[in-house]
Amino acid sequence: MNIHEYQGKEILRNYGVAVPNGKVAFTPDEAVEAAKTLDSSVYVVKAQIHAGGRGKAGGVKIAKSLDEVRTYAEELIGKTLVTHQTGPEGKEVKRLLIEEGCDIKKEYYIGLVLDRATSQVVLMASEEGGTEIEEVAEATPEKIFKEYIDPVVGLTGFQARRIAFNINIPSELVGKAAKFMLGLYNVFIEKDASIVEINPLVTTGDGNVMALDAKFNFDSNALFRQKAVTELRDLDEEDAKEIEASKYDLSYIALDGNIGCMVNGAGLAMATMDIVKHYGGDPANFLDVGGGATKEKVTEAFKIILSDEKVKGIFVNIFGGIMKCDIIAEGVVAAAKQLGLNVPLVVRLEGTNVDLGKKILNESGLNIIAAESMADGAQKIVEQVG
Repeated sequence: MNIHEYQGKEILRNYGVAVPNGKVAFTPDEAVEAAKTLDSSVYVVKAQIHAGGRGKAGGVKIAKSLDEVRTYAEELIGKTLVTHQTGPEGKEVKRLLIEEGCDIKKEYYIGLVLDRATSQVVLMASEEGGTEIEEVAEATPEKIFKEYIDPVVGLTGFQARRIAFNINIPSELVGKAAKFMLGLYNVFIEKDASIVEINPLVTTGDGNVMALDAKFNFDSNALFRQKAVTELRDLDEEDAKEIEASKYDLSYIALDGNIGCMVNGAGLAMATMDIVKHYGGDPANFLDVGGGATKEKVTEAFKIILSDEKVKGIFVNIFGGIMKCDIIAEGVVAAAKQLGLNVPLVVRLEGTNVDLGKKILNESGLNIIAAESMADGAQKIVEQVG
């Protein structure tokens, strides 16, 4: 789960991590009122969407008067920002962060992420702040420094200071930078984050070290114990189909293709998308109904696929272990009859109760194309859609 920059900064502020003063605004009038509360002659008007690259897309403006704050707010609210992370469709700006200006001396990058290879949280840092860290990693990987953190001990002051020295923080500010990193690590652990990125971290003319941006991503599996974080969720920033899927504990991600896929098991779902691509098709989604799905859950999954206007055909690929093939078949039939199936449907069933599942499909009266294998099913659905 992602949150907005202004929400991330509020969390950091509560942990004593230095951030500029600022307020959220939903209208141009609110933007001006927010600016009036700031003790600054320069204001930053920042579009709030769940995507990086806002500055390059024109989503960050520097205002030198309240009139300019209003002008920029009127320009940005309702605008669709297209960045490298939003895709070509972009995202509509519905809220702004109005922030005090800052005398920036130097920009840096700081990030915390879980390294699955070592099962440790890793602190990453670079003196090449303000640009995408992926670009830095590709062009100058030697400028990225890492500290692997023992989960028992946590981030130590020594590690934080070493990172500060490695990225050439001025010696008189190393202590403040280390304090910043230690606070950031506490936020990461206590809020069950999966990614925290501060890009840029800045040193200022008055000798401060602070977060000029804040990107948070939280572990969805831990949200049951993070009620305050869950309340920060902005449904406007999420795909409606993905929101619906989350209500039924379905793993669903919308993609750009036209072949809907319903599969049980994440590995099989990935393999299904690969084989559809192999035969020239384009998946419309990743959808894992899980091992213990009910008829109702399968029905909802099928409804979500059919609600995507881009879908021109559906491939159901089920290997029944814990998940019984007859349950899948009942769900497919129920959803198809409820919604009226008007696109080709290819079904491949294998495993527990496969004969019963095939019998249910055969006697449903629906126009279902049976597949004998995963490859056979992928070929058939690509032919039907093509």
